Amino acid sequence: MKIVTVIGARPQFIKAAVVSGKLCRVGKEILVHTGQHYDRNMSDIFFEELGLTPPDYHLGVGAGSHARQTADIMTGTEEILLKEKPDFALVYGDTNSTLAAALAASKLLIPIIHIEAGLRSFNRAMPEEQNRILTDHISSILFCPTDTAVANLAEENIKSNVYQVGDVMCDAVLCYADQVRHMDSACFKEKLACLFPWKGDLSRWYLATVHRAENTGDICQIGTVLEALEELDAPVIFPVHPRIRAYVERLHKECGYRNLCFVEPLGYLEMLFFISGSIKVITDSGGLQKEAFILQKNVVTLRKQTEWVETLAGNHNILCSIRKEDIIHAIYDTDITLEFDQNVFGDGNAAERICKVLCTLSDGKRKFFE
Repeated sequence: MKIVTVIGARPQFIKAAVVSGKLCRVGKEILVHTGQHYDRNMSDIFFEELGLTPPDYHLGVGAGSHARQTADIMTGTEEILLKEKPDFALVYGDTNSTLAAALAASKLLIPIIHIEAGLRSFNRAMPEEQNRILTDHISSILFCPTDTAVANLAEENIKSNVYQVGDVMCDAVLCYADQVRHMDSACFKEKLACLFPWKGDLSRWYLATVHRAENTGDICQIGTVLEALEELDAPVIFPVHPRIRAYVERLHKECGYRNLCFVEPLGYLEMLFFISGSIKVITDSGGLQKEAFILQKNVVTLRKQTEWVETLAGNHNILCSIRKEDIIHAIYDTDITLEFDQNVFGDGNAAERICKVLCTLSDGKRKFFE
């Protein structure tokens, strides 16, 4: 079996790191990097530290409008699919890379494997929601991370070749968090000391990120978030997404924040270390919500909805509007009512289950287009 896998954004590199190593038992994988995330700290570093095989193709699409980026990825992916003639195209998640590659494969009658299928925030204004819905409806094999995702697909009458395998991101968190625990943490602690030299030996911190389009198009919204974080009772480590770098630099110059430390996007192992040691995580990232939950850290999500509804149980994840008072209240004053559900995202063997399913698919394209 020959599979072309298309990835292009930080979460997809992490997921591919745990799946690609097992696909050799199924057949040959051709890895395509679209270049949707092109900043080194959002791309290359994950190949280096997670041992992911360098891509066979790099499209280098870079930034652009949704239409231009999607079109460039479709064009580049189509050329590769025509050349490689794979049995399947494999995509992850809900990015422009996901939808563009799925559309290119579908037009060529190449069946699509969608990992992390069935997620729904029920907010059609989100580009990610549009991407995941469209991708699900043209996919041939859908691997779902949770029972909720399976139910969402059934509501849309997608019931064939749907498999609940657990979450491959859970595989990655459990695998690499265990590595972090066994590593010499001196390098992490040294970086921590450098972040806040005026704080002395830092033992308590929050971790915060903001990157979604609905929160980053207005400097006032970003300023509101930073103003709330500045008032917290412990320092805040804030990896800056390239999308908001200019805004953050301007606000920092004007306001001179003392409780926030702005850093470049973190590597995956660093991120797991800083999540694990944090008091709480504040984010609008779907992936970080889930990573924190798996590591049993409570989250404040700066959104009105989440596709990871399982994390809301017991107030382990609180949805929050972009108002200073609401953010501070959500961080300090929300009671946790339940223990963490250890098994909601699986047992760390999702990639293994995916490969077992794929091993049974010996008929290739004919199975799905007869």
